[in-house]
Order: sequence, then C-alpha cells, then structure tokens
Amino acid sequence: MNFDRLMEAVAQGGEVTIPSTWSQGRASFGGVAAALVFDRMAHVVAPDRPMRSMQVSFVGPVTPDEPATVEAEILREGKAVSQVLGRIVQDGEPKLVALASFAGDRDSAVRVDALPAPEAKPASECRGLDYIAGVTPEFIQQIEMRWAFGNLPFTGKGGRELGGWMQFRNTPETFSDAHIIALVDAWPPAVLPHVKGRVKTSSLSWALDIVHPRPVLEPGDWLLYKAMIDEASAGYGHTHAGIWTESGDLVALSRQTVTVFG
Repeated sequence: MNFDRLMEAVAQGGEVTIPSTWSQGRASFGGVAAALVFDRMAHVVAPDRPMRSMQVSFVGPVTPDEPATVEAEILREGKAVSQVLGRIVQDGEPKLVALASFAGDRDSAVRVDALPAPEAKPASECRGLDYIAGVTPEFIQQIEMRWAFGNLPFTGKGGRELGGWMQFRNTPETFSDAHIIALVDAWPPAVLPHVKGRVKTSSLSWALDIVHPRPVLEPGDWLLYKAMIDEASAGYGHTHAGIWTESGDLVALSRQTVTVFG
C-alpha cells in the first residue's frame, strides 16, 4: 500500500492498518505515522490555514499490520491561528501524540530571506541507499534516498553532518505537506556514523516547521535534506536539519532528539 492509499484510509474514517512494508524494526516508520496524524489534523481546520509548526512525541511503537485509530481535535481556534491536537491510538493506548499550529498569512513589514541551501551534487551523481531485505528498514522500499552529506551509518567514521536527496519510489498523485513530513523523517539519525556495528535508535521527539508560502512542489521532485549534530552524549543525540528544493528554496526546518541504545 503506497502513501496516498494510507491517507485515503485515514480520511475515510480515521482507522488505518500500516503494513509491514512501511515498518522500521518492530515499529511502523515514524515519518509515515506522523504524516498520517498531520493529515488528519489538517482536515479539521480551515483550508486557508497551513501548518506552520508541529511537535511530535513518539510515545510508543505503532505496531505494523494491526489496526490503529488516528484522531484530531481543535484545542483553540483564534482569529489567525488554530491549535490542534492529534494522536494515534492502538490497543487502547496512545502511541504518537502531536501538537500543531495552523495559521494564515499576516501583514508584516518583516522580511528576511532564508539562508542559501548547501551545495550538493545532483541526485543522479549521488550514491543510492538500496533496500536490502533483513538489513535496511522495510520502509526503504517506499522512499528513495541518495547520499550527499556525511558518512554511512555503523561505519564508526563519525562527523557532524548527514543527508542527501529524497523522494518516493512510487511517484505520488500530489505533493502535499503530508508527503514532506513522511520524507523528512526517513533519514537515519545523524549520530549513527559514530558507531561501529548495528545499534538500536529511536526518535524521542521531533519538531518540524514548514515554510509558507512554500515553494511549489510537483510529484516526483527531489528534496534535499541536511542534518547537523548539535550535541550527543549519555545515550541521546540532538540534531537540526534543513530541507530544500532542487532549485535551493527552503521548504522546512527540523529538530529531533533521538535515543541511542548502545
């Protein structure tokens, strides 16, 4: 089941079963889970209020191949901003909780252009991260990544940066904010090149801002992702990242805290 079909399932009644082809170890891929919650939240606010900022807490693993309920409720709706709560509930327990701020444009004299995108080789010249059964996460069957920054995970080579180009392997019908959210979380934690041998990691929390009005994106467009480690110690890593179009326009900003088991 591709990403568009998953969103359709949620839109029809709020219930979804994320198949194991979207899994990451024993859990469903966090990016697709967060994107489905976002899409549910977006449907309860006015269409002229895009999502500006979202904070996600990964409370527990969403088990693949088991039904889950995706919920959303408006906490407050002001003149310009809607505050929305979203969650995924499975087996009667919350597995993912998100708070998002949706807001329309405002008149303002403040205008500061985004910093330029980092230089990167085109996607066609970058090494791809292929799906290997039993080695890479299952969701790599759904999302294609081309390495442009930093070292590969589990090499022990270290470094502060990680990232590259990303797109869906099956071109989606549209390219919405939900598609962006699913793609952004696909990259492995930037701390993994610091370890030799496979260790478990999981996202503890994730904050994502999408720039609006955002650049127009067409199905099949590549997005560029670059994460930087701010600090990592005591089993936790703190990173920030930027996401840009192929032409260098800023699309989103991400900040993540991950746990490292080992």
